[in-house]
Amino acid sequence: MSTATPTELAQRAGQAFGWSFLNTVGSRLGTLAIGIALARLLGPAEFGTFAVATVAMLAMLSFNELGVSLAVVRWRDDPATIVPTVNTISTVSSTVLLLVVLATAPAFATAMGDPGATDVVRLMSVAILINGAVATPAALMQREFQQRRRLIVDQLNAWLGAGVSLLLAWLGFGAMSLAVGRITGALVSAVLFLIWSPLPYRFGFDRAVARRLLGFGLPLAGSSMIVFAVGYADQLVAGSVLGATALGFYVLAFNLSSWPVSIFSQPLRSVAPAAFARLQDDRPRMASTFRAVLGVLSAVTFPVCLVLVGAAGPVVGFVYGSRWLPAAEALVALGALAVCRILFELSYDFLVVLGRTSSILAVQGLWLVVLVPALVLGARLGGISGVAVAQLLVAAWIVLPCYGALLHRNGVRVGAVVRVLVLPVAVGLAVAGLAWMIAGAVPGRLLACLLAGLGALAGVAILLVLRRDTLATYRRMRSVQVTGVEPA
Repeated sequence: MSTATPTELAQRAGQAFGWSFLNTVGSRLGTLAIGIALARLLGPAEFGTFAVATVAMLAMLSFNELGVSLAVVRWRDDPATIVPTVNTISTVSSTVLLLVVLATAPAFATAMGDPGATDVVRLMSVAILINGAVATPAALMQREFQQRRRLIVDQLNAWLGAGVSLLLAWLGFGAMSLAVGRITGALVSAVLFLIWSPLPYRFGFDRAVARRLLGFGLPLAGSSMIVFAVGYADQLVAGSVLGATALGFYVLAFNLSSWPVSIFSQPLRSVAPAAFARLQDDRPRMASTFRAVLGVLSAVTFPVCLVLVGAAGPVVGFVYGSRWLPAAEALVALGALAVCRILFELSYDFLVVLGRTSSILAVQGLWLVVLVPALVLGARLGGISGVAVAQLLVAAWIVLPCYGALLHRNGVRVGAVVRVLVLPVAVGLAVAGLAWMIAGAVPGRLLACLLAGLGALAGVAILLVLRRDTLATYRRMRSVQVTGVEPA
């Protein structure tokens, strides 16, 4: 494995962030374009069947390979000493999970309101084994900042899989076309992971290493299961209570609301923890950095999230077609929920760096306990719109105050955070109001979307001009020094 000076590490980390951002934007734009085409070809019912299979796959992936692959990234010593054991644990655990899904697929599909999704669920579960088998090469590429190669792998995965799905959907294979495309892309990307792995791929087992790996990974896997449950409880409830077609509408709305989170928040999160980690011994600077990052993130994302609230109908109708218009009912609340999600994710990263994992787990547990009955009630009273509103209310009235209290106890004063957020929230609400008036006054969907989009861009521009000083923090974070942490 390569060694580097702190300056070289900083440069490589900054370059890695650039490639990671480009990869994220390319993947999301590609996914959007292909998703639009597939949604128009398949329709809500078949899209819902695929959503059922996706939820099953993601549930298993949330604790696939038992969390041990992350140790490769954080291992202080030469990772070559642990890679064979990690490969063995990852592959064996993934195989077991695959067999579990194959056996339980009929019961799961029936519980989600679509017994016909069984074969799609089973095919999609193959991704569990593929993911586990290449978890180590992927972690090694992350450790070595090989984001340029990762971009090639991810883009090939996305575009090849999408191309296969489009072809099969056009030929009439329905929801199965999405599953075949997903597995095709995953298989090809797995081959590239193995070819470009910084270390030779081999199996082995060292009991002492395995104990350390499992001691490190199992708590992470358990935490990931709770995070998954919180993140996908809405889809599980929508499918089981309302059926696969309603789930298709809801998933489309949720995916659309997630775009600001995916494109802007996630790339920044890839470097924000490292920036926070460097300032652990200087709590005032760490808190001020958190506020500055929050200022940039809110300026860029809040207007984009909230324009979806005001222009939900024209956006869904123009992009996906009239038969998808019921999804707009959920998008109104989910666009506002995206604002909360961005705040939660940045707060999560800040608190993890400080080692407040038990407090975070407590918040996640409370969130889940309150959320599930709220979602069921919302689904029964208001359909997919009720599910979305229940999500928003629990996030705003339960989870947001909890994170605020945790931040306050760890040096980030709530009053200071509120002052940072007042202007982005005000501009975002103005953008949402303007978009709502445009949606009601402009008859053409295309023109309404263009005008609402211009309003959102103007809101972002105004906020960035007013917050020029915080952009300097963003630039500094791109060259942050990244250091490893040895698992306990």
